[in-house]
This record gives sequence, structure tokens and C-alpha cells, in this order.
Amino acid sequence: MSKKIICTVTNDLMYDQRMQRICTSLQKNKFDVQLIGRKINTSKPLSNMAFSQHRLNCFFKTGILFYAEFNFRLLLFLLFNSFDIVCGCDLDTLPAAFIAAKLKQKKIVYDAHEYFPESPELIGKPFKQSVWLFIEKWIVPKVDAIYTVTDSIAKLFNKKYKVDVKLVRNYPYKNNPKLAEQKVSKNTFTEVPVLLYQGAVNMGRGINEMLLSMLKIDNAIFYIVGDGDEFNTIQTNIHKLQLDNKVKLLGKKSPEELKQLTKQAYIGINLLENRGLSYYYSLGNKTFDYIQAGIPQVLIGFPEYIALNQRYEIGVVVKELTIEQVVQAIQQLLQDKELYKRLQMNCQKVRNELCWEKEEKHLLDIYNRLK
Repeated sequence: MSKKIICTVTNDLMYDQRMQRICTSLQKNKFDVQLIGRKINTSKPLSNMAFSQHRLNCFFKTGILFYAEFNFRLLLFLLFNSFDIVCGCDLDTLPAAFIAAKLKQKKIVYDAHEYFPESPELIGKPFKQSVWLFIEKWIVPKVDAIYTVTDSIAKLFNKKYKVDVKLVRNYPYKNNPKLAEQKVSKNTFTEVPVLLYQGAVNMGRGINEMLLSMLKIDNAIFYIVGDGDEFNTIQTNIHKLQLDNKVKLLGKKSPEELKQLTKQAYIGINLLENRGLSYYYSLGNKTFDYIQAGIPQVLIGFPEYIALNQRYEIGVVVKELTIEQVVQAIQQLLQDKELYKRLQMNCQKVRNELCWEKEEKHLLDIYNRLK
């Protein structure tokens, strides 16, 4: 009989590529999987997946009341539904998952997508930060398994709690093998190149720095694909800077739409501010989506990005998030044809290694070991 796994997140399930990959792999390997998320006003109907999905309705939308309400509703759901393993994805779903697992004497797994207590939204807010640190200290040493997205975060947990943290990185599925030939022939310097940012439109993502950089870049256009807390602010800034003809806000796209858009880009934008360890130790989905699409990228000079680029040379590293350095890196990729072609070919060589088809083995090993 298949073991039932319930995975829990606080976001909209429609756009969570990591959880879609994880749940699909588990479902196809003899587990019965259900993914629980939240419903918001703009939620679209859920896509058909190999696993089951369920959204929780919450009255509160943000802040501590939202997290309290979501965990209460999640706890009730877990208590009244059967499972063998519950996976709390990020710290904000872990309290309900942990309590339900202990009450029902089931297995609890922690999937740390980031180092939550030092996410940008909590930096400079010592009380809120202390609450999440208390929850982390209370639960993390007691989970049955824990995995995260980067070696830096794994080492942090190992040092703090002496726990055995595994790695399940944010690798995407492999793209069509014919993509390499398509990209080489399509990417010519006679077309207007597209600079692409994909991901959350939140604080600290380097988007405002990109807007200011676009004032100095006349030989490219900039597409922003995603949504978030700073969406309206970015939209206002585009108008204020009179960049409407050079910068386009495309909003949220489904994973398949996003993949097609990324294939059309010339350079991937992958910048962050140093707003706490969550960003500093990150290695985001977009990093590997750009690689799969065969497009070089401009990367921020944080440890994981530096290490990745030193090993594979798939982009140009910006040591500090300044307008001058961002413009210089973008212009280097736009003007240096030999450099661009070398980075492009490196992406095409390495995408068969940095893909979900290989990475899912680490995930399955973690869950198969849970008795």
C-alpha cells in the first residue's frame, strides 16, 4: 500500500515549480501525494497534476494573523485527514505540520526552501524574527528528515542544530534537446536583445537597480515576469523613469508559459541585495531555468552563485549591486560575441547535469528511508 505524503506551502500552488516537481516525482514513485496551499483572490483554477491538490481559504492575507490562521486551518486539515508523512515546506507551515505529525505519531519532514528567519521581510524586525527563530529552534532538531536548496544553508543548519541536512536543489526538467541548435541560430546581434528577469517581484531582487541601469542601456529591452509585493511600486517607477518603451511588466505566467518566454530571452537577470542570509546563501530557480534555456546570465556575487560560475562559467558575476557594475556586465554580454557564445555553449553542455531528472534521486532517497 502506498504511503500518503501531504506537502504544505503558504503560496498559490499554480506557480510553485519546485513543489510541482517534487510532488510529481514522489507520486510517480509509489507514493500517494497531496499538496496543500492557499487560495487568494487572484487564484486561477488549478492545473491537472499527477498528484492531488487542495487550497485553504484564509480571511487574513498577510502578517502574523495570516500565518496564525493558516497554521490553524492546516492543523485542522491534517488532523482530519490521514497521512503517513507530512512535509512542512519552509518554516511558515512547519508548526501545524509538526504538531499534527506528533499527535498522530507520523513522520515529519522539513523542506527548507530558504533560511526563513533571515528572509528580507524579517530583517530589521527583531520581534518577528525572534518568533520564527524560536519556532525553528523548537522544531528543526526534532524532525525525521530535513533537506534544503544550497550547501551553505545545509551547513548553517548542521552547525546550529547538529542535524543531517540533505540537498535537493532547484534544478528544472531538461529542455528539448534541440534547443541548443535553436538558440545558436536565433540569438543574433541584429535583433533587439531581451533581458529577462523571472521570479518574485519583491524587495531586494535588484529590479529597481535594473530600471536605473536601463536608463543607460539603449540596445536592449527588459522584461519582468512575475508578481509580488513590489509589483505596483515597480510599475510606478517604470512610468516615472519614462521607461515604458524599454521595460515591460508581464505579470505571472504558468511554468510552461515561463519556459517559452525564457527561451526567447538573450540574457537572464539574476540579481539580489544582501538582505540577510536567506538571499546571501540562495541559489534560485531562475539560475537553472536560464541554463536550461541556453542563455547566459548576469549573476550577483554571493557565495553559491560564485561557486557555480567558477565551476561551469555560465554568466558574468556582478561583485556588488551597483548601477555601474550591472550596466558593465550587461554591455559586456551584448558586445562581446566570443564571450557570449562561450557562455551559451557552456549552458548547453551542463544542462544535462543540472536537471531534475538527476536531482530527483536525492529526493526519493530521503523519503524511501523513512520507515
